[in-house]
Amino acid sequence: MSSNLLIDNFTKLIQEAQSDFANTNNSDDLEKARVKYLGDKSELKAFQKKMGEVTKEEKPAYGKALNEAKQAIEGFFQSAKAQIDEKELNFKLQKEKIDTTLPGLRSNQIGSLHPLTLIAKEIVDIFTKLGFSLVDGPEIETEYYNFTALNTPDNHPARDEQDTFYTDIANHVLLRSQTSPVQVRSIEKYGVPIRIMSHGRVYRNEEVNARKLPFFHQFEILCVEEDINFAHLKWTLQQFLSELFQDDVKIRLRPDFFPFTEPSAEVDAQCPFCKGKGCSTCGGRGWLELLGCGMVDPNVLELAGVDTKKYSGFAAGLGLERFAMLKYGISDIRDFYSGDIRFLKQFA
Repeated sequence: MSSNLLIDNFTKLIQEAQSDFANTNNSDDLEKARVKYLGDKSELKAFQKKMGEVTKEEKPAYGKALNEAKQAIEGFFQSAKAQIDEKELNFKLQKEKIDTTLPGLRSNQIGSLHPLTLIAKEIVDIFTKLGFSLVDGPEIETEYYNFTALNTPDNHPARDEQDTFYTDIANHVLLRSQTSPVQVRSIEKYGVPIRIMSHGRVYRNEEVNARKLPFFHQFEILCVEEDINFAHLKWTLQQFLSELFQDDVKIRLRPDFFPFTEPSAEVDAQCPFCKGKGCSTCGGRGWLELLGCGMVDPNVLELAGVDTKKYSGFAAGLGLERFAMLKYGISDIRDFYSGDIRFLKQFA
């Protein structure tokens, strides 16, 4: 077959492709047209294979026509794809659009509490049964209650501006980096013996990823009574975890350090998303840090005016987001603050 006849077929192919791509209405139609004109078994591929039938003198003209046909058909495809993508996106946005200016409509759908509220209420209920009372404290704290009263040295890196959000450096005022200041304030206010719990938002200069945010919610417990020891702490945490998860959770207790407890320990839970193999949620470690705990350092009690010869105590703190992730199978901490109604509907 002469190259002129083959080139004439290119013109016909281009016209057919232009018509077919122009008449595609959705992604399925577009994919069928792509396979027909640009797929491995398309007519265009067949023309490429016929290059060997063309004489040496005619090959330049044939090759040029072949490339022009390919570029034209790819252009039709990209143009149709852009139009269909825009059309489908607009349809999706229109379908999900909520006009907040319209009067409310009667609906059988009911709202739900946020997962962080749900987990907080459940944890509070458990510790209430264990004899703890709920207390509260300010989010804007002084450096004394956030650090000094908790036995944190003046040169501790947590006091640096790159780790803590100061609102007034000159007057040592900051956004609390933990809920532990509530413990000190409660001892000063109510005295001992005391058995309290508190929760609320805290702020730290953390990078944003699937496991961390610069703000999150913390929950803490404090028990100061006569003859309190580490066994009481361990029993309390075991009762709490068993009640919360209603299942066997594989945990490990490993030594750690916190300025306000001695001895201190970190409680880890095996990552439920990868079963200990390592994933993005657990940072490849196979374990999720569950909570920190320990015996209250005598220095903290003495600063609060407690007789450490008579009283001792334990404390534990956990992140509500991390517990909600474990409890409800949420893999990304950022979902809690996305405002995505599809996420929130799961808890209705």
